[in-house]
Amino acid sequence: MPSRQEGGRYGRPPSERTLEERLDTGIIIVDKPAGPTSHQVAAWVSRMLGGRKVGHGGTLDPAVTGVLPLGMGVSLRALDALHYLPKEYVGVMRFHSDIVRGDVESLFREFTGGIYQMPPVRSAVKRVRRVRKIHSLELMEMKERMVLFRVRCEAGTYIRTLCRDIGEASCAGGQMVELRRTAAGPFGEKDAVTMQALDDAVYYRSAGDDTRLSPIIHPLESLLLAFPTVTVKDSAVDSICHGADLTVRGIAGTPRGIKRGDVISLFTSKGEGIAIGRSLMSSEMMDNTASGVACDTMRVFMKPGTYPRFSRPKQPA
Repeated sequence: MPSRQEGGRYGRPPSERTLEERLDTGIIIVDKPAGPTSHQVAAWVSRMLGGRKVGHGGTLDPAVTGVLPLGMGVSLRALDALHYLPKEYVGVMRFHSDIVRGDVESLFREFTGGIYQMPPVRSAVKRVRRVRKIHSLELMEMKERMVLFRVRCEAGTYIRTLCRDIGEASCAGGQMVELRRTAAGPFGEKDAVTMQALDDAVYYRSAGDDTRLSPIIHPLESLLLAFPTVTVKDSAVDSICHGADLTVRGIAGTPRGIKRGDVISLFTSKGEGIAIGRSLMSSEMMDNTASGVACDTMRVFMKPGTYPRFSRPKQPA
């Protein structure tokens, strides 16, 4: 078996992956148009890429436009991490009767923080009352009964329901008229490409020009870097790939500020994403504890065998 040696010849930085490898592990951010479902957009992209398995991270209603992350290959599992990250929307709501700007601003402050929501009848989740966090709710512009707003919220928040609830609280009634997602986790509008631009990039690749498609594909690590990261020793990587939890002995580097219970990402020393997990220790505990489980592994992205299985050195007799 290989010796316990860190920084060896195993693995490769994400920047050195070939285009084919990036297509097997990467994320494409599509600027979804109004009309198709998120599932239809994923199916169209799959056909563009020659039948590769493609899935979306976070459903957008057919009429809603904007940032739609699409995962390919192993990054499909990585898109689950978006459930732990906030999303941002810009939308228009209409009140059913006259209301002054000051009252709208007051309502927006009341609906900032933890709110109760009931999922709509046509939803993919069980209809039970639940709490969702609104990080910020900004009134951008107002004209008569029409309000342009920006909201940053916890994943799983229903903006249509939010507008309806604000309308009911105002006693004027209200509803969402238009909505656009401007950010999902670390991905924003600047990262998004139109379906036409993606189709053009694929066409140029078929003609031997990869320069248009390559910048469109984001490594899955770009998503995992949105979480606090822990660097794992080479000797512990394969165990985690097989589902093992991360112990203190397997940690090579820890950032400041990790709290017990945080969702964290695990990286190799070469910057490759391994998994996400739930921290069982704070940064200080990881630094000052000689043994114990530091992270409960939740989702693994790296294939087993990418790094070798290291054997423990024999203890002297």
